[in-house]
Order: sequence, then structure tokens, then C-alpha cells
Amino acid sequence: MPVTTYVFDAYGTLFDVAAAAREAAAEPGHDALAASWPALAQHWRLKQLQYTWLRAITDSHCDFWQVTQDGLDWALEATGLDGDPALRQRLLDLYWELSCYPEVPAMLRALKDAGMATAILSNGSPAMLAGAVQSAGIGDLLDDVLSVESVGIFKPDARVYDLVQGRFGGTRQDVLFVSSNGWDAAGAAGYGFRTAWVNRAAEPIDRLPWQPDTVLADLTPIPELAQA
Repeated sequence: MPVTTYVFDAYGTLFDVAAAAREAAAEPGHDALAASWPALAQHWRLKQLQYTWLRAITDSHCDFWQVTQDGLDWALEATGLDGDPALRQRLLDLYWELSCYPEVPAMLRALKDAGMATAILSNGSPAMLAGAVQSAGIGDLLDDVLSVESVGIFKPDARVYDLVQGRFGGTRQDVLFVSSNGWDAAGAAGYGFRTAWVNRAAEPIDRLPWQPDTVLADLTPIPELAQA
């Protein structure tokens, strides 16, 4: 059965989550950040994800913007940069304008030219996702942008993956779900989607009951999967 719908995680998959820290570090007046931005970006992302998992299992949902701020506050303190409110605000502002990875526009265009449906399925709030899509200029290459806010719980809860069939119909095997998060690709595989893990950092596969069907270094080969 051929795949007809290509669904992408947003943060870390289409959009570079390290871009906010990297770009702020290059701006004048941010010398302290320039020396530690990779550590801050790593802490920020890890805490952001950890807080989504903890809120999901404790039934204490909030939107992704709140966990993004909470994760940043932890990261700023961990790197000794929590005494600069202006830096905090600048980092948050930049998060609404994250750069997409360079291969993303051409990859999505190739899928659309091949007649495929394309969408985002993300923990992000609708407003955050709209900002990122607009900033990246890829809105015309997506059929929909689906947010967990529709169901009030973060991935990898099955109710989130249900949103795809609710929007596009078909079967779970009609979908290729693509994520840079190993746990997300595993969760989607367990749900029944075909999956591709974009393993940009060349990390080991997570020790979970499910594994992705395909492991890629970036998104460039996705249209070849569509042709296959």
C-alpha cells in the first residue's frame, strides 16, 4: 500500500531549535551567551521535552509556549545567564522565527509536485506553529498544521496521532510520519504509522518496543521514499 500522506514533526525536524540561541549569540552585547550557547540550546531543548512528558503523565497540560519558557528559564540558570532579562526576552522572540533546515522547502515542494498530502503534527501551540511556518515561508507547501492543543495532551499520546486520520482519512499505513525525535518516531511506529527518524546527530536508536522503518541523516531523501 503506497504512502499518500507525509506528516512531519515541527521542532527539530523542520525547524532548527538551536537557531534562537545561535542567532542571539552572534548579536552584539551577548558575549556571555557566545561562549555557552550550544550548552544553553541543548539544556533548553531537553527540558522543554522533559516538561511535556511530565505534564502528560501527570495530567497537568499547558500549552507548548509555557514549557518553552520554563525550559529556557532552567537552561539560563544552568548556564549562569539568568541575570539578564533582556537576553531571555530576545531568545523567546527568536523562537517565534526559527529557521527551517535548508533542505526543507525543496523537499516539501517535491512531495507536493508528486501529489502527496503534507502536514505538520506538533506539540507546538497553533500560534507558535503559525509564526514558524510564516517565517520559514513554507505555508503553501503544507495542507495542514495540526497541534496537540486540539486534544490537550502532548506526544506520544495516541490521541495526538489520531489527529492525522481525523484530518486526512485513510488508514495508518497510508501515513509516513517523520520526526527528528527518536521517541516520537517510536511512538508513531507503535501507533501504526510508517515512520522515518531524521537522526541528524547520529545517535543510537532508542531502546523502546518500536523502531522507525527508516533512519535518515536529513530530510533530503524523503521525496525518493515517496517515489518508491
